[in-house]
Amino acid sequence: MNTKTKTPETNGHTKKVFHAGLARPKVGQDAAEIQPFGTIAKLPNGLSEKVCMESVDRMNQILADTMTLRDMYKKHHWQVAGKTFYQLHLLFDKHYDEQNELVDQIAERIQLLGGLSYAMAADVAENTNIPRPPKGREEAPVQISRLLTAHEIILQGARASARKAAQLGDDGTNDLLVSDVIRTNELQVWFLAEHLVDVPLVRAN
Repeated sequence: MNTKTKTPETNGHTKKVFHAGLARPKVGQDAAEIQPFGTIAKLPNGLSEKVCMESVDRMNQILADTMTLRDMYKKHHWQVAGKTFYQLHLLFDKHYDEQNELVDQIAERIQLLGGLSYAMAADVAENTNIPRPPKGREEAPVQISRLLTAHEIILQGARASARKAAQLGDDGTNDLLVSDVIRTNELQVWFLAEHLVDVPLVRAN
């Protein structure tokens, strides 16, 4: 196909030159990575590279666990069954949305520290601390129990990482963990755990 520069008729006006190839997508491109995973591209953020690296490592673990919990919520949202289907179907999806927001906040914190966040499902599956659920459908109390276990793993890691970030002077990471990750997970734990309290629905004991 001819992609040479063409000059259309201008009727005495200033000539406009165009190239037919400019609008064609340049597909199939490949190149070396501009930053390998596990490295820091140092930014002028007032933190040492060592501090950034430690915070990035800790936050990536919390990210992998949060992405796993998020996806587990969607699994249970689709597969929940029983008398509490409607309530749990909506609750699981609400918690999914909140965890999805945390995923973005955590990943962006990693990036602004100069690091690289986990992004692909395979990497998350290899690095999460949360036990993998079966592919099949489970009873609602089992689903909730799995979610509570995952929440506790994240909360334990987030508290330890928040304390370490404070010691390192990484106030931004500490604030994200305390104000968003810990408080969101604590609230979701409350909403879940109350579904496992065995009390009568109509007639008191």
